Amino acid sequence: MRRREFLATTAALQAAGVASAGSALPRRPYKKGIELSIIGLGGIVICKMPQNDASRRVAEAFDRGVNYFDCAPTYFDGEAETKLGEALRPYRSKVFLAEKTTRRDAKGAREELERTLTRFHTDHVDLYQFHGIASLADVEKILAPGGAAETFFAARKEGKTRFIGFSVHHAPAALRLMDALELDSVLFPVNVNAWENGGFGPQILEKAKSKGLARMALKALALGKWPAAMKAEDRTSPKCWYKPIDDRETARMALRFTLNQEITAAIPPGDERVFDLALELAASPLPKLSGAESAGLKSKVSVLEPIFRA
Repeated sequence: MRRREFLATTAALQAAGVASAGSALPRRPYKKGIELSIIGLGGIVICKMPQNDASRRVAEAFDRGVNYFDCAPTYFDGEAETKLGEALRPYRSKVFLAEKTTRRDAKGAREELERTLTRFHTDHVDLYQFHGIASLADVEKILAPGGAAETFFAARKEGKTRFIGFSVHHAPAALRLMDALELDSVLFPVNVNAWENGGFGPQILEKAKSKGLARMALKALALGKWPAAMKAEDRTSPKCWYKPIDDRETARMALRFTLNQEITAAIPPGDERVFDLALELAASPLPKLSGAESAGLKSKVSVLEPIFRA
């Protein structure tokens, strides 16, 4: 879909209030007529809280229009899957569930997929993703005989996943994987600091567009890496390996940057306060940044090292 068509569709959806009843959270096209909330809930958000609180948070997010949920078995050693799986029981047929695996071999990926299905009390996920591709070596393992790609495409034939995608932290690996496999979507950092000061992101976006992949954003509200000298106990967001943007105006500018890059949706950091802020901000129009605003935001976020560089 061309940029003009994409943004026109998004504007029409927002004007029509395409979201759950009582919510202003807009949705955008994913694939095959599926529309996703422009903010998704990542499973880390509900980690380190009792199940009743986790279930309440998921119910509130759903009521506000969130229909896109993303998780992985590595998030807090299975806690995210277990708690999100229980919390989504009343909503499973009404939401888009995206899952991942870090296993690069077919056997390991199969084991994780089956365990994930059990934890989510379901017979399929909507999107299964190769998780955290960090090198060309990761890609070669996935593509090799006995690699995870075998499990992914078999699972789609079996109806255990509807779509196949990947999340990535390495630009050359992203380009290689998109050339090698017929995929549905890519989940990657669309972060103003990494994009503007690290050169990471534009090349993935352009390749994904040329291949017809849906684009999903990570790290929209990441400011940058925690200072090396800072002790872990002094970090204000212990569930984040990077410093999130937590002041309202900078967060709004960062979301405006990300959500105007022809992407379907963004997954905020796992810090529940930042997730709440993203939900609130995304319920109002987020127009494209002006040149002056872009320059000011680029300068503001440059106080920290980008989370990724090309």
